[in-house]
Amino acid sequence: MSVSTHSPATGALLIHGLGGTQYDLGSMHKVLKRVGIETHSLTLPGHGTTPEDLVPVRAEAWLEAVTAKYHEIAGRYDTLHVVGMCLGALLAVELCKRVDHRKGSLVSLAAPVFIDGWSTPWYRGLRKLVYRIPGLAARMRVEEEEPYGIKNELVRSIVKAKFERGENFHYRWVPLACVREVDRLRGFVRRGLDRIACPTLIVHAHEDELTSVRSAHLLHEQIAGSRMVLLDNSYHMICVDNDRDRVAANVLEFMGRDPAAAQSARAAGRPAPMGAEDVERILETYRSSLQAGKFELLFPLFAEDVVWNEAGDNPVSGVYQGRGALIDLFSRLMDYSRNTFAISGVGQPAAAGRAVTLPLSYQVQDGAQLHQGTATHTLRLRNNAIAKVDARADDPVREDALWRRLAAASGREPVGDSIDADTLALSAGELADAFEAALIERRALAQQPSAAVAIRLHAYEQQARHGDAPVAPEPGAAPLDLVRHAAWRLLAGLPADQAQRRYIALVRRLDAA
Repeated sequence: MSVSTHSPATGALLIHGLGGTQYDLGSMHKVLKRVGIETHSLTLPGHGTTPEDLVPVRAEAWLEAVTAKYHEIAGRYDTLHVVGMCLGALLAVELCKRVDHRKGSLVSLAAPVFIDGWSTPWYRGLRKLVYRIPGLAARMRVEEEEPYGIKNELVRSIVKAKFERGENFHYRWVPLACVREVDRLRGFVRRGLDRIACPTLIVHAHEDELTSVRSAHLLHEQIAGSRMVLLDNSYHMICVDNDRDRVAANVLEFMGRDPAAAQSARAAGRPAPMGAEDVERILETYRSSLQAGKFELLFPLFAEDVVWNEAGDNPVSGVYQGRGALIDLFSRLMDYSRNTFAISGVGQPAAAGRAVTLPLSYQVQDGAQLHQGTATHTLRLRNNAIAKVDARADDPVREDALWRRLAAASGREPVGDSIDADTLALSAGELADAFEAALIERRALAQQPSAAVAIRLHAYEQQARHGDAPVAPEPGAAPLDLVRHAAWRLLAGLPADQAQRRYIALVRRLDAA
């Protein structure tokens, strides 16, 4: 498909969230540019340095900054769209209200008009009392904690690793004084929403842990002619979470662009064949990440359609297709070994035809004994990524026996999907409440389940909510979403009440474990 060309007289102003950067909006800049929309952004006052710089910043300073940027670029375009994420969504709404924006659309992404999501603590309402104590709000911190607004376990692990490495892509905490200014801005936004005259798209996640869908409904009810899209598989950071492709597609369609054109442009921009330096960089990162046990650093190295063949005849072996499926592989390694699996050494790479081999040694606690083994990884590289991995133990019989023992003894993975007597006895009237309670209990588990169990839970939830899965996943679905869709498809024909009971029973077993 050829990429349609559009007048350069179309622009978009993108506004990031609290404590964040352009990372908050994921690939939105690239997606818009691929369809001919020029993007502009700004760093909000108090951001891009250290959290302490947020203490003196007032909500008016943020509004003045986005208003100045809007007026700076508005004259260049016949059409100008305004897009905001989180705090940026509040600023986008208030900006369009104050300047009577009519040159293009307004896109509100996860606007926290209310701070009442499922992970906000019960004492959140007491913060307004703290505001009245001079100087205290400036000294108190609001820490960024798991799940970091992200439901996707792979993305969350990458974000967590970035925090641990001290990368300055997002503040790890913000002062309570800054939250006070967000509260003031929320008050501004709620007044006069009926004055917004531009086409408005409101996107929000059902499971947003920071701000419930009440925020989206309020905007939708008070902004005439607005369109609302609610997402089923993300938390707060919807531009980088499981529904990111759906968010991008909805934004493009609302702006009158074809999402397929963006995909075509993306395909056309694939990198050229790899050079020696590219190969060396990938191999060195692969080696160092394995040896450090930082599996989350490996994922960006793999192609989206990577195939990992874990040879053998044991609970870990099998063919893992797609980056998302690798979560399952690494989760099993750590679950069955009770987090004792570690790479103890990685040898030098050697060419093997069109592939590269890496010898490695590893260790794992097997009861009272420390088991040590060796294996070989054979990698095939394509387009600056690892396209295929063949992992083979040097002593396969011994390794198969090891992982069978570990899997049987781990006790970490609930066996089967049987429904216990208490769950089976729930009446139709009790079942709905028990299911909703299990959804909340799942998020509050002291120890989160492995990726394999999380995928099964997701499949039950989807079957309970929506019935049988569609034959094909959504176009452009991420690798992990493809795995989840396949799991959901396996439940075809399962009644909704049985899916609810299986979900409840599985969560109860996880909680008991």
